[in-house]
Amino acid sequence: MKGVLRFEKKEKLSPHFVGPFKILEQIGFVAYRLTLPPSLSTVHDVFHVSMLRKYVTDPSHVVDYKLLEMDENLSYAEQPVEILAREVKMLRNREIPLVKVLWQNHKVEAAT
Repeated sequence: MKGVLRFEKKEKLSPHFVGPFKILEQIGFVAYRLTLPPSLSTVHDVFHVSMLRKYVTDPSHVVDYKLLEMDENLSYAEQPVEILAREVKMLRNREIPLVKVLWQNHKVEAAT
């Protein structure tokens, strides 16, 4: 069969799904870059969402998390982690400094 990529054993049809693989980053809204093993070095590592399957939960897979201290009204204190960008905007005749801050427990995309 010409043009069919085969995985693992020879003379077998390629499986419909191979994996699971860890997601390195989201590219745009509908594409993800995955970590692929060396045996799949000929395959491009960016995939459209329609090519991926949902994660099947595995009780042995442990995700690290930090305990978040909540107040009585279910709010918590935000802690700044890093200043990502600084800028000065002019508003009529005033200079207004703007700072983009990465907050703890937030992604870089959600920085304000």
